[in-house]
Amino acid sequence: MTRKHTLTLAVAAALLLAAGGWLLLPAKPAAAASQPAVADRAALTVSVVQPQQQRWPQQLQLNGALAAWQEASISAETGGLRITALHADVGTVVQRGQLLAELFSAGVAADVRQAEAALAEARVTLSGAKSDLARAQAVKDSGALSAQKSEQYALAVDTAVAGVASAEAKLASARITLAQTRIVAVDDGVITKRSATLGTVVSSGSELFTLQRQRRVEWRAEVAAQQLALVKPGQPALLTLSDGRQVSGKVRQLAPALDSSTRMALVYVDVAADSPARAGMYASGSLLLGETAAQTVPASAVVVRDGHSYVFVVDSHAVVTQREVKVGRRQAQRVELLSGVKAGEQLVQSGGGFLNDGDSVRVVRGKEAA
Repeated sequence: MTRKHTLTLAVAAALLLAAGGWLLLPAKPAAAASQPAVADRAALTVSVVQPQQQRWPQQLQLNGALAAWQEASISAETGGLRITALHADVGTVVQRGQLLAELFSAGVAADVRQAEAALAEARVTLSGAKSDLARAQAVKDSGALSAQKSEQYALAVDTAVAGVASAEAKLASARITLAQTRIVAVDDGVITKRSATLGTVVSSGSELFTLQRQRRVEWRAEVAAQQLALVKPGQPALLTLSDGRQVSGKVRQLAPALDSSTRMALVYVDVAADSPARAGMYASGSLLLGETAAQTVPASAVVVRDGHSYVFVVDSHAVVTQREVKVGRRQAQRVELLSGVKAGEQLVQSGGGFLNDGDSVRVVRGKEAA
Protein backbone atom coordinates (compact mmCIF):
# COMPACT_ATOMS: atom_id res chain seq x y z
CA MET A 1 0.00 0.00 0.00
CA THR A 2 1.34 3.36 -1.00
CA ARG A 3 1.68 6.36 1.27
CA LYS A 4 -1.14 8.23 -0.57
CA HIS A 5 -3.61 5.43 0.09
CA THR A 6 -2.68 5.38 3.82
CA LEU A 7 -3.50 9.14 4.23
CA THR A 8 -6.85 8.72 2.50
CA LEU A 9 -7.91 5.91 4.81
CA ALA A 10 -6.91 7.95 7.92
CA VAL A 11 -9.02 10.98 6.89
CA ALA A 12 -12.04 8.75 6.17
CA ALA A 13 -11.75 7.11 9.59
CA ALA A 14 -11.64 10.51 11.36
CA LEU A 15 -14.79 11.65 9.54
CA LEU A 16 -16.64 8.51 10.56
CA LEU A 17 -15.69 8.93 14.20
CA ALA A 18 -16.90 12.59 14.20
CA ALA A 19 -20.22 11.63 12.62
CA GLY A 20 -20.77 8.89 15.14
CA GLY A 21 -20.11 11.22 18.07
CA TRP A 22 -22.65 13.76 16.80
CA LEU A 23 -25.25 11.05 16.49
CA LEU A 24 -24.61 9.98 20.10
CA LEU A 25 -25.37 13.52 21.50
CA PRO A 26 -28.83 13.80 23.22
CA ALA A 27 -31.44 15.66 21.14
CA LYS A 28 -32.99 18.92 22.63
CA PRO A 29 -36.76 18.69 23.03
CA ALA A 30 -38.65 21.10 20.75
CA ALA A 31 -41.10 21.98 23.48
CA ALA A 32 -38.29 23.12 25.77
CA ALA A 33 -36.90 25.44 23.06
CA SER A 34 -40.26 27.10 22.37
CA GLN A 35 -41.44 27.44 25.99
CA PRO A 36 -39.37 30.53 26.91
CA ALA A 37 -40.70 32.41 23.85
CA VAL A 38 -44.27 31.85 24.97
CA ALA A 39 -43.53 32.87 28.55
CA ASP A 40 -41.81 36.08 27.45
CA ARG A 41 -44.70 37.36 25.31
CA ALA A 42 -46.33 39.48 28.09
CA ALA A 43 -44.60 42.89 28.08
CA LEU A 44 -46.22 44.12 31.32
CA THR A 45 -48.70 43.15 34.00
CA VAL A 46 -51.49 45.76 34.03
CA SER A 47 -54.88 46.50 35.52
CA VAL A 48 -57.67 47.83 33.31
CA VAL A 49 -60.45 50.38 33.69
CA GLN A 50 -63.50 51.42 31.70
CA PRO A 51 -64.53 55.04 30.95
CA GLN A 52 -67.17 56.35 33.37
CA GLN A 53 -70.00 58.77 32.65
CA GLN A 54 -70.06 61.56 35.25
CA ARG A 55 -71.56 65.04 35.70
CA TRP A 56 -68.80 67.62 35.79
CA PRO A 57 -68.96 71.41 36.13
CA GLN A 58 -68.22 73.25 32.90
CA GLN A 59 -65.81 76.15 33.35
CA LEU A 60 -64.68 79.00 31.15
CA GLN A 61 -61.14 80.17 31.90
CA LEU A 62 -60.68 83.94 31.58
CA ASN A 63 -58.25 86.72 32.51
CA GLY A 64 -58.79 90.37 33.25
CA ALA A 65 -58.16 93.37 35.47
CA LEU A 66 -59.86 94.36 38.69
CA ALA A 67 -61.30 97.86 38.83
CA ALA A 68 -63.59 99.99 40.95
CA TRP A 69 -67.27 99.46 40.18
CA GLN A 70 -67.74 103.24 39.95
CA GLU A 71 -65.59 106.18 40.96
CA ALA A 72 -66.98 109.54 42.09
CA SER A 73 -65.03 112.74 41.59
CA ILE A 74 -65.52 115.15 44.48
CA SER A 75 -64.72 118.68 43.31
CA ALA A 76 -64.99 122.25 44.54
CA GLU A 77 -68.23 123.88 43.41
CA THR A 78 -67.10 127.38 44.22
CA GLY A 79 -63.76 129.01 43.44
CA GLY A 80 -61.39 131.52 44.94
CA LEU A 81 -61.56 130.10 48.47
CA ARG A 82 -58.76 128.63 50.52
CA ILE A 83 -58.79 125.11 52.02
CA THR A 84 -58.75 125.58 55.78
CA ALA A 85 -59.22 121.98 57.01
CA LEU A 86 -58.89 118.41 55.74
CA HIS A 87 -60.81 115.57 57.40
CA ALA A 88 -60.10 112.61 55.06
CA ASP A 89 -57.14 111.00 53.35
CA VAL A 90 -56.48 108.10 50.99
CA GLY A 91 -57.96 104.93 52.44
CA THR A 92 -60.51 106.69 54.64
CA VAL A 93 -63.84 104.85 54.67
CA VAL A 94 -66.60 107.46 54.52
CA GLN A 95 -70.39 107.69 54.49
CA ARG A 96 -72.64 109.84 52.36
CA GLY A 97 -72.63 113.43 53.62
CA GLN A 98 -69.50 113.03 55.75
CA LEU A 99 -67.31 116.15 55.93
CA LEU A 100 -64.07 115.75 53.97
CA ALA A 101 -62.67 119.29 53.78
CA GLU A 102 -63.56 122.89 54.62
CA LEU A 103 -63.02 126.11 52.65
CA PHE A 104 -62.65 129.60 54.11
CA SER A 105 -66.24 130.63 54.85
CA ALA A 106 -66.11 133.92 56.76
CA GLY A 107 -66.64 136.05 53.67
CA VAL A 108 -69.47 133.86 52.39
CA ALA A 109 -71.14 133.95 55.83
CA ALA A 110 -71.05 137.76 55.68
CA ASP A 111 -72.74 137.61 52.28
CA VAL A 112 -75.46 135.47 53.81
CA ARG A 113 -76.09 137.99 56.57
CA GLN A 114 -76.20 140.80 54.03
CA ALA A 115 -78.73 138.89 51.97
CA GLU A 116 -80.84 138.24 55.07
CA ALA A 117 -80.87 141.97 55.83
CA ALA A 118 -81.84 142.80 52.26
CA LEU A 119 -84.70 140.34 52.48
CA ALA A 120 -85.92 141.88 55.72
CA GLU A 121 -85.80 145.33 54.10
CA ALA A 122 -87.74 144.10 51.08
CA ARG A 123 -90.42 142.63 53.31
CA VAL A 124 -90.77 145.94 55.18
CA THR A 125 -91.12 147.77 51.87
CA LEU A 126 -93.78 145.27 50.81
CA SER A 127 -95.67 145.75 54.05
CA GLY A 128 -95.66 149.56 53.63
CA ALA A 129 -96.80 149.28 50.03
CA LYS A 130 -99.69 147.05 51.03
CA SER A 131 -100.74 149.54 53.73
CA ASP A 132 -100.72 152.44 51.27
CA LEU A 133 -102.79 150.44 48.82
CA ALA A 134 -105.31 149.52 51.52
CA ARG A 135 -105.81 153.18 52.52
CA ALA A 136 -106.16 154.22 48.88
CA GLN A 137 -108.83 151.61 48.32
CA ALA A 138 -110.69 152.81 51.45
CA VAL A 139 -111.14 156.37 50.07
CA LYS A 140 -111.48 155.31 46.45
CA ASP A 141 -115.22 155.98 46.28
CA SER A 142 -114.97 159.37 48.05
CA GLY A 143 -113.02 160.89 45.19
CA ALA A 144 -110.15 161.98 47.44
CA LEU A 145 -107.62 160.11 45.25
CA SER A 146 -107.39 159.95 41.52
CA ALA A 147 -107.48 156.67 39.68
CA GLN A 148 -103.88 157.23 38.62
CA LYS A 149 -102.74 157.53 42.21
CA SER A 150 -104.56 154.36 43.21
CA GLU A 151 -102.91 152.56 40.32
CA GLN A 152 -99.48 153.74 41.51
CA TYR A 153 -100.13 152.25 44.94
CA ALA A 154 -101.04 148.90 43.34
CA LEU A 155 -97.90 148.97 41.22
CA ALA A 156 -95.82 149.72 44.34
CA VAL A 157 -97.18 146.57 45.95
CA ASP A 158 -96.27 144.48 42.90
CA THR A 159 -92.79 146.01 42.88
CA ALA A 160 -92.33 145.26 46.57
CA VAL A 161 -93.44 141.63 46.02
CA ALA A 162 -90.85 141.27 43.28
CA GLY A 163 -88.25 142.86 45.56
CA VAL A 164 -88.98 140.26 48.25
CA ALA A 165 -88.68 137.42 45.74
CA SER A 166 -85.36 138.80 44.49
CA ALA A 167 -84.02 139.14 48.04
CA GLU A 168 -85.09 135.58 48.85
CA ALA A 169 -83.27 134.28 45.75
CA LYS A 170 -80.09 136.15 46.67
CA LEU A 171 -80.26 134.76 50.22
CA ALA A 172 -80.73 131.21 48.89
CA SER A 173 -77.74 131.64 46.55
CA ALA A 174 -75.57 132.93 49.40
CA ARG A 175 -76.61 130.01 51.58
CA ILE A 176 -75.76 127.54 48.78
CA THR A 177 -72.33 129.11 48.43
CA LEU A 178 -71.85 128.84 52.18
CA ALA A 179 -72.82 125.15 52.08
CA GLN A 180 -70.32 124.62 49.25
CA THR A 181 -67.49 125.62 51.58
CA ARG A 182 -68.05 122.21 53.22
CA ILE A 183 -66.78 119.44 50.94
CA VAL A 184 -68.75 116.28 51.74
CA ALA A 185 -68.86 112.68 50.46
CA VAL A 186 -71.42 112.12 47.75
CA ASP A 187 -71.84 108.42 48.60
CA ASP A 188 -70.64 105.67 50.91
CA GLY A 189 -67.21 104.35 49.95
CA VAL A 190 -63.49 104.73 50.39
CA ILE A 191 -61.19 107.57 49.35
CA THR A 192 -58.76 106.32 46.69
CA LYS A 193 -57.15 109.63 45.72
CA ARG A 194 -56.66 113.02 47.40
CA SER A 195 -55.64 116.11 45.44
CA ALA A 196 -56.62 118.63 48.12
CA THR A 197 -53.80 120.36 50.00
CA LEU A 198 -54.22 122.48 53.08
CA GLY A 199 -53.98 126.19 52.25
CA THR A 200 -54.56 125.80 48.52
CA VAL A 201 -56.93 128.28 46.90
CA VAL A 202 -59.27 126.14 44.83
CA SER A 203 -60.88 126.96 41.53
CA SER A 204 -64.43 126.02 40.64
CA GLY A 205 -64.55 122.44 39.35
CA SER A 206 -61.09 121.39 40.58
CA GLU A 207 -61.03 117.77 41.81
CA LEU A 208 -60.22 117.38 45.50
CA PHE A 209 -60.96 113.67 46.18
CA THR A 210 -61.74 110.47 44.26
CA LEU A 211 -64.20 108.13 45.94
CA GLN A 212 -64.63 104.41 45.18
CA ARG A 213 -68.37 104.10 45.51
CA GLN A 214 -69.66 101.61 48.10
CA ARG A 215 -66.17 99.99 48.17
CA ARG A 216 -67.31 97.74 45.34
CA VAL A 217 -64.74 96.08 43.06
CA GLU A 218 -65.48 94.33 39.78
CA TRP A 219 -63.51 91.92 37.62
CA ARG A 220 -63.46 92.95 33.97
CA ALA A 221 -62.73 89.63 32.31
CA GLU A 222 -61.95 89.45 28.60
CA VAL A 223 -63.94 86.92 26.59
CA ALA A 224 -63.70 85.99 22.91
CA ALA A 225 -66.66 86.49 20.59
CA GLN A 226 -67.30 82.75 20.19
CA GLN A 227 -67.52 82.38 23.98
CA LEU A 228 -70.06 85.16 24.57
CA ALA A 229 -73.03 82.84 24.06
CA LEU A 230 -71.89 80.76 27.08
CA VAL A 231 -71.90 83.69 29.51
CA LYS A 232 -75.09 84.75 31.30
CA PRO A 233 -75.73 87.27 34.10
CA GLY A 234 -75.88 85.62 37.51
CA GLN A 235 -73.31 82.90 36.78
CA PRO A 236 -70.86 82.32 39.67
CA ALA A 237 -67.16 83.01 39.18
CA LEU A 238 -63.99 82.05 41.02
CA LEU A 239 -60.97 84.37 40.78
CA THR A 240 -57.36 83.62 41.64
CA LEU A 241 -55.35 86.67 42.68
CA SER A 242 -51.64 87.13 42.02
CA ASP A 243 -50.78 85.92 45.54
CA GLY A 244 -52.79 82.73 45.10
CA ARG A 245 -55.81 83.70 47.17
CA GLN A 246 -59.21 82.88 45.70
CA VAL A 247 -62.19 85.21 45.58
CA SER A 248 -65.78 84.48 44.62
CA GLY A 249 -67.93 86.66 42.40
CA LYS A 250 -71.01 86.79 40.18
CA VAL A 251 -71.51 87.97 36.60
CA ARG A 252 -73.41 91.27 36.59
CA GLN A 253 -73.51 92.11 32.90
CA LEU A 254 -71.81 91.75 29.53
CA ALA A 255 -70.43 94.56 27.41
CA PRO A 256 -72.80 95.37 24.53
CA ALA A 257 -69.94 95.55 22.00
CA LEU A 258 -66.50 94.09 21.35
CA ASP A 259 -63.30 96.11 21.41
CA SER A 260 -62.41 96.89 17.79
CA SER A 261 -58.67 96.50 18.42
CA THR A 262 -58.63 93.28 20.46
CA ARG A 263 -61.87 91.68 19.22
CA MET A 264 -62.63 90.84 22.84
CA ALA A 265 -65.66 91.68 24.97
CA LEU A 266 -65.71 92.47 28.68
CA VAL A 267 -67.64 90.49 31.26
CA TYR A 268 -68.34 92.51 34.41
CA VAL A 269 -68.15 90.32 37.52
CA ASP A 270 -69.09 91.71 40.93
CA VAL A 271 -66.54 90.64 43.54
CA ALA A 272 -67.46 89.91 47.16
CA ALA A 273 -67.35 93.13 49.19
CA ASP A 274 -65.17 91.77 52.00
CA SER A 275 -62.62 90.15 49.68
CA PRO A 276 -58.89 90.98 49.47
CA ALA A 277 -59.33 92.03 45.82
CA ARG A 278 -58.19 95.58 45.11
CA ALA A 279 -58.72 97.80 42.10
CA GLY A 280 -55.72 97.70 39.80
CA MET A 281 -54.92 94.02 40.38
CA TYR A 282 -54.84 91.48 37.55
CA ALA A 283 -56.52 88.12 38.09
CA SER A 284 -57.21 84.88 36.32
CA GLY A 285 -60.37 82.97 37.00
CA SER A 286 -63.18 80.83 35.74
CA LEU A 287 -66.89 81.19 35.16
CA LEU A 288 -68.98 78.23 36.31
CA LEU A 289 -71.36 77.50 33.43
CA GLY A 290 -73.21 74.55 35.01
CA GLU A 291 -72.79 70.78 34.88
CA THR A 292 -72.52 68.66 31.74
CA ALA A 293 -71.95 64.95 31.05
CA ALA A 294 -68.32 63.85 30.85
CA GLN A 295 -66.66 60.55 29.90
CA THR A 296 -63.79 60.27 32.37
CA VAL A 297 -60.85 57.99 33.11
CA PRO A 298 -58.04 58.11 35.67
CA ALA A 299 -55.36 60.60 34.64
CA SER A 300 -52.78 57.79 34.84
CA ALA A 301 -54.48 56.07 31.87
CA VAL A 302 -53.52 58.91 29.52
CA VAL A 303 -49.99 58.93 28.09
CA VAL A 304 -48.55 62.03 26.41
CA ARG A 305 -46.11 61.41 23.57
CA ASP A 306 -44.79 64.01 21.14
CA GLY A 307 -47.41 66.50 22.25
CA HIS A 308 -50.35 64.11 21.69
CA SER A 309 -52.45 62.18 24.21
CA TYR A 310 -52.91 58.43 23.95
CA VAL A 311 -54.55 55.54 25.77
CA PHE A 312 -53.90 51.81 25.40
CA VAL A 313 -56.98 49.71 24.63
CA VAL A 314 -56.78 46.04 25.68
CA ASP A 315 -58.58 43.51 23.43
CA SER A 316 -59.84 40.04 24.27
CA HIS A 317 -56.43 38.50 23.47
CA ALA A 318 -54.64 40.79 25.97
CA VAL A 319 -53.02 42.76 23.16
CA VAL A 320 -52.91 46.57 23.49
CA THR A 321 -53.65 49.11 20.80
CA GLN A 322 -52.32 52.65 21.13
CA ARG A 323 -55.10 55.11 20.33
CA GLU A 324 -54.95 58.90 20.18
CA VAL A 325 -57.55 60.74 22.26
CA LYS A 326 -58.59 64.32 22.83
CA VAL A 327 -58.73 65.37 26.49
CA GLY A 328 -60.88 68.05 28.07
CA ARG A 329 -61.53 69.01 31.66
CA ARG A 330 -59.52 67.75 34.62
CA GLN A 331 -60.84 67.22 38.11
CA ALA A 332 -58.95 65.67 41.02
CA GLN A 333 -57.18 62.60 39.59
CA ARG A 334 -59.47 62.10 36.61
CA VAL A 335 -59.54 63.54 33.09
CA GLU A 336 -62.30 63.92 30.53
CA LEU A 337 -61.96 62.16 27.15
CA LEU A 338 -63.68 64.10 24.37
CA SER A 339 -62.99 61.57 21.60
CA GLY A 340 -61.11 58.39 20.74
CA VAL A 341 -62.67 55.92 23.17
CA LYS A 342 -66.03 54.14 23.26
CA ALA A 343 -68.01 53.18 26.34
CA GLY A 344 -67.19 49.73 27.67
CA GLU A 345 -63.69 49.49 26.24
CA GLN A 346 -60.91 48.22 28.51
CA LEU A 347 -58.05 50.67 29.01
CA VAL A 348 -54.69 50.20 30.67
CA GLN A 349 -55.02 52.04 34.00
CA SER A 350 -51.34 52.87 34.49
CA GLY A 351 -47.94 52.06 33.09
CA GLY A 352 -48.82 52.94 29.52
CA GLY A 353 -45.56 54.77 29.18
CA PHE A 354 -43.76 51.41 29.08
CA LEU A 355 -45.99 49.93 26.34
CA ASN A 356 -45.99 50.09 22.57
CA ASP A 357 -48.69 49.43 20.04
CA GLY A 358 -49.25 45.67 19.65
CA ASP A 359 -47.66 44.60 22.93
CA SER A 360 -49.15 41.67 24.83
CA VAL A 361 -49.95 42.23 28.48
CA ARG A 362 -51.03 40.20 31.49
CA VAL A 363 -54.30 41.59 32.84
CA VAL A 364 -54.93 41.35 36.57
CA ARG A 365 -58.02 42.40 38.53
CA GLY A 366 -59.08 42.95 42.09
CA LYS A 367 -56.66 41.93 44.86
CA GLU A 368 -54.28 40.41 42.33
CA ALA A 369 -53.87 43.87 40.75
CA ALA A 370 -53.02 45.33 44.13
